[in-house]
Amino acid sequence: MELFNVKDAKNILEKFNTRPSKRLGQNFLIDKNILQKIIDAAEINGSDIILEVGPGLGILTQELAQKAKKIMAVEKDNTMVEILKENLKDFQNIEIVNTDILKFQIKEKYKVVANIPYYLTSPLIRKLLEEDKQPSEIILMVQKEVAQRICATPPNMNLLAVSVQFYANPKILFNVSKNSFWPIPKIDSAVIKITPSHFGGQTQKNSGERVSAELFFKVVKAGFSQPRKQLAGNLSSVLKIPKPEIEKLLLQNNIQPTQRAETLSVQNWKKLAQCFC
Repeated sequence: MELFNVKDAKNILEKFNTRPSKRLGQNFLIDKNILQKIIDAAEINGSDIILEVGPGLGILTQELAQKAKKIMAVEKDNTMVEILKENLKDFQNIEIVNTDILKFQIKEKYKVVANIPYYLTSPLIRKLLEEDKQPSEIILMVQKEVAQRICATPPNMNLLAVSVQFYANPKILFNVSKNSFWPIPKIDSAVIKITPSHFGGQTQKNSGERVSAELFFKVVKAGFSQPRKQLAGNLSSVLKIPKPEIEKLLLQNNIQPTQRAETLSVQNWKKLAQCFC
């Protein structure tokens, strides 16, 4: 199946009496150059097992299948599953799974390569990184502004950036024009590479000590509870700890009580969270 124009995409959808779903954020990639850049970025070899999320019409899927050992294409939309079965029937190494990716479990060593809708970005990344069986690498096409948020650094951190960087190292590989899709979305996209730190599960080591994900995020969420307010006040208010005690802990960690949450690095948060063990 060759598909790199809007006419072909429309014809396929008409054949199955359907159209792109706004609810599911379906915008199909029709730019062959961008497709090739994604394939190159994934650095796929013949032994790789690839998890693709929301394969849509199967354009990326078939390219992945020509390089990888196996593709697990997880698609929630029932009609898209029927389209995939038709379009990818000649490939023996593609398994099409009709389910919600947030309920799907994979036990093999794998990589993730996907073009995902905005609404799925945060929950999907969190699911992948919190599982004991983390992917070795995650290549995702997301909205450009979301990619920038994920890869933020102090003094412009945010809760999403901290959540991802607690588990992994994210990097923006390249931007993608909105004109590379049909239907054309409202804003541009970007392809990011997320490399897990391979801690997995719910605990990370740091300087010989351990900090649970539950405690870490409890402290971080308290700090970001009112992002424009000072850190000491937020932590004291949410954690129900007297402000003088919070100020003392912050100073012990070389953090000024007047700082805002966005100025702290992930490492700052890890050290701070250890103080509440």
